[in-house]
Amino acid sequence: MTDKTTAQHRAARPLARVRALPPWTLAAAGVLAGGLLGGAYGALKTPTYTATSYVVAVPAEKSDPAAALGFAQAYGRVATQIAVLGDAQVWAGVPVRTLKSSVRTATSPDAPMVAISATSSRPDLAADMANAVARALTRHAGDSAQATRVELEQFARATKPTEPSSASPALTGLVGASAGGLLGGMALLVRPRRAPRAEEPAASLPAPAVAADTRGAL
Repeated sequence: MTDKTTAQHRAARPLARVRALPPWTLAAAGVLAGGLLGGAYGALKTPTYTATSYVVAVPAEKSDPAAALGFAQAYGRVATQIAVLGDAQVWAGVPVRTLKSSVRTATSPDAPMVAISATSSRPDLAADMANAVARALTRHAGDSAQATRVELEQFARATKPTEPSSASPALTGLVGASAGGLLGGMALLVRPRRAPRAEEPAASLPAPAVAADTRGAL
């Protein structure tokens, strides 16, 4: 047997072993590997904390109450602009780029309220950033209150979160197991199948019987 033939036989052995495995083993292996990787990612990743501060738009006297709702929507978009974050960085003690990447706002279509959320690996810093942006936004709204006839007031200050907002290792493990099971199921579609067995040739009649049948025909 030549070296080339030997190498081909060695390369075909793993493929034959894969063909011999039961179909469910690929899906099970994907679930197990995905769960382990997802759980390890959740355990090793630095947890993050989110704190939220709320401000409410209040219409001035003889002002349309519906205007407060519209200005709340506008202030929700202004809160993450440089003009506001430039003032907030002084109270938060972090640069503007950190506030830009860590602070998010949300408004309600039914209530004139702005939710300002900040995320950080430090729970105290998350609360400080949310309160700093809320303070800066309230100050900017007060500077233009005579023209808009709407003021922003602090509704609820952000407090130091006690639990992380990032996904737990159990959740990341579950997500990883689901993704691994999906990949394992897809692997079943492209898995090499076993080659069909060749049919055995029909057994020939014994020579004496054939000879006997021939004499009978004569």
